[in-house]
Amino acid sequence: MKLTDFGRRYGGSSGTRQLMEDLGSALDGSLDVLMLGGGNPSHIPAVQELFRQRALQIASDARLFAQTVGNYDAPQGQRDFVAALVAMLNREYGWGLTRRNVALTHGSQSAFFMLFNMFAGPCAGGTVQQILLPVTPEYIGYADLGLSDDMFVARRPAIELLDRGQFKYHVDFKGLRVEAGIGAMCVSRPTNPTGNVLTDEEIDALVALARAADVPLIIDGAYGTPFPDIIFTAARPVWNEQVILCLSLSKIGLPGVRTGVVIAAEPVIDALTGMNAILHLSTGSVGPALAQQMVESGEILRSSRDLVNPYYSAKAERALRWVEEFFAGCSYRVHRPEGAFFLWLWFEGLPITSAGLYQRLKARGVVVLPGHHFFPGLREAWPHRHECIRVSYTPGDDVVRRGLAIIADEVRAIHAGAGAHDRRRQQA
Repeated sequence: MKLTDFGRRYGGSSGTRQLMEDLGSALDGSLDVLMLGGGNPSHIPAVQELFRQRALQIASDARLFAQTVGNYDAPQGQRDFVAALVAMLNREYGWGLTRRNVALTHGSQSAFFMLFNMFAGPCAGGTVQQILLPVTPEYIGYADLGLSDDMFVARRPAIELLDRGQFKYHVDFKGLRVEAGIGAMCVSRPTNPTGNVLTDEEIDALVALARAADVPLIIDGAYGTPFPDIIFTAARPVWNEQVILCLSLSKIGLPGVRTGVVIAAEPVIDALTGMNAILHLSTGSVGPALAQQMVESGEILRSSRDLVNPYYSAKAERALRWVEEFFAGCSYRVHRPEGAFFLWLWFEGLPITSAGLYQRLKARGVVVLPGHHFFPGLREAWPHRHECIRVSYTPGDDVVRRGLAIIADEVRAIHAGAGAHDRRRQQA
């Protein structure tokens, strides 16, 4: 069987495939591990009950059930849900949206596949465009989305060292330029894998750069504001016609329904609608049906603020305390968790790579994600990319605590082994 370039590109190994296979095996019970590598949200009982009650309402209404599962929606997305989103966002933020500014997709991954290939790749006249990532590390799922090679060009961050063994990435604006050949810029806020939240001032500066270069700034808000609002620091919602804002129902508790939201200027939404029609015929109906009443009433914002945000904020602080307990005396730093639901651990000078640490931890029954997958488009050699791992704190507290203890023990063992090796060499 001879595969095309497309078949080889998307049918082979990738960081995203490794992540999802590990996650699927852990969740279906075929892999007996402490799963700290996945991006699955926690099952928050109060939030799940809201969606369960709505599902029961849909199931008990024969007409509504038939409409939800028995009809195609328009390729732009379920019209009433789109209208409810527009009304809510205009009411809350005064963005001046119309229905022509919003499209739904089959989850954020589908949205980014379409957006990235819309703005990067071969163009008329033989030119090639790329996506600029102004700061790395960035989301693992971006790396393999391009239909052409070298889709991304990325910039290293400035690193601020903080108390409690923490640090924070910032956009390094010194020398940051939107060069010819850049079709769009992209940032995630909060950032997966680090939990970093770009400040309002950083976002404003990036918008200004994008406007000056006449390219869109794509903001991946899958964990962000206005919903699910998994942000633990000040950050205002941002949209204008220079911005393509991508949201999702996944992290509020509905990853299985695969519903993404794209808010953008009308030409972008028109193009996405055409792509949806070709690639998917229409978008899914179940997610919009489950969330529509919450959007109409504004409950989706209240639940994000009062249920989702405090839940993850408390889990982040507990996980930080365990890191400080277990890694005391060990050479480590942790990115200040400002949002999302991950810890980004940095082991500067680790004698092995993060990929090697991943394999050793997996052998001990702990699954994390090695950091090297999170630097798409970074051309220069940088040891830092091989010194970090991503750890999720969404599982039960006992799983997170035991997993962190094993990670600390393994890091110490690696350093001790390297030290013994060095002593043997000196004695020889």
